[in-house]
Amino acid sequence: MRIIIAGGHGQIGLRLAARLTTGAVGLVRNPDHVADVEATGAEAVVCDLERASVEDVAAILEGADAVVFAAGAGPGSGAARKDTVDRAASVLLADAAERAGVGRFIQISSMGAGKPPAGGDEVWAAYIKAKTEAEEDLRARDLAWTILRPGRLTDEPGTGLVRLAPEVERGAVPRDDVAAVVIALLADPGTARRTLELVSGDTPIADLTP
Repeated sequence: MRIIIAGGHGQIGLRLAARLTTGAVGLVRNPDHVADVEATGAEAVVCDLERASVEDVAAILEGADAVVFAAGAGPGSGAARKDTVDRAASVLLADAAERAGVGRFIQISSMGAGKPPAGGDEVWAAYIKAKTEAEEDLRARDLAWTILRPGRLTDEPGTGLVRLAPEVERGAVPRDDVAAVVIALLADPGTARRTLELVSGDTPIADLTP
């Protein structure tokens, strides 16, 4: 399978590419990041989703089996980039997927999306708003989308044990396990058109039946 990963140099994107081993294509904004993506065994394509056109991105997506939106403005970015990356880039990628005829779309969102932001500051509120609007855009499309809302992300080694359901109690989850769950979702057509929350738990990822 040919899987396009937006946010190919992100911490989840790199882990996902390494697990896919073949067929992964990581989109990166910075040419200096190409080598890091290629070190996972994936192909790297330079594409700035804040500047690219739908036609540009659709050309990259031609022939792909699925798209994973794992991009994010990242820590230290302001409210404006939460909108241009976490919302607008997802919308652009979905537009391009439709144009290129790529039906499967996994969107990595965030637990807390879909609700008014609880606590935090202006930037956090902008982040939740952007994720919520990106989800709403995707749900309105005729794509085989799955929205994954992980809890607090950690860099601890993955355990392979998670809880995945439409609603779970707040908690943390290693990025390793998020990447592994994305692969499980890609392999399960029954998860299409579902919004699922993810935290560490006691269910082996291989046994997931959300």
